[in-house]
Amino acid sequence: MVRTTRFKTAIYTLIAQVAKAAANPVRLEILDLLAQAPHTVEAVARQVEQSVANTSRHLQVLRAARLVDTEKAGQYVTYRLTDALVGGFMLQLRTLAHARLAEIDRVRREYLDDRGALDALGQDDLMRKVRSGEVTVVDVRPGPEFDAGHIPGAVSIPLGELKKRLRELPKHRAIVAFCRGPYCVMAADAVAVLRAKGYRAHAIAHGVPEWRANGWRIETSKGRREGARP
Repeated sequence: MVRTTRFKTAIYTLIAQVAKAAANPVRLEILDLLAQAPHTVEAVARQVEQSVANTSRHLQVLRAARLVDTEKAGQYVTYRLTDALVGGFMLQLRTLAHARLAEIDRVRREYLDDRGALDALGQDDLMRKVRSGEVTVVDVRPGPEFDAGHIPGAVSIPLGELKKRLRELPKHRAIVAFCRGPYCVMAADAVAVLRAKGYRAHAIAHGVPEWRANGWRIETSKGRREGARP
């Protein structure tokens, strides 16, 4: 009985190490960010609005739990998710949280409503139009994330460049913006800019991780494709 207790304690202690590493809002945001593409410490720090020192400490905790790994190129260290299991873990955790905490959807809807980004069109209808090519899809994430993987046919216009590049977008077709997923605010901000200029614009809650989880095709700027479903 004693040996059995020690065995279970050892196993659950190791599992708790992973849970403890993820049990921090900044580290969860970092994992969501790295699900888009590998990033340097400096790039992660800018995106999560933390100091480089604090970001480095968070990344070390995630690395100790084998949730992220590193690659060195010259003077720069790049962090990435260890493998697809980590991305799947994040999606499952988000699904569980949504199922248990109605406040998540309320907070998200209030934020989008403040920006006028809520749509009469449902997400299912928008996703159908995106996949069938009936709309112009604009990826408003930074360029390196677009290069690492994007929805087929999407146009890369980072949010900071959108106002200067509006002429590249047709006004006779609806525009659908997407970014990093349901908690990313860049797509909502892009919709506000586009609608103010007279475009029919919408945002989808799906990002590349959700797209990939459905088995839908993902393209990279190097021409590589993932997924079998169009």
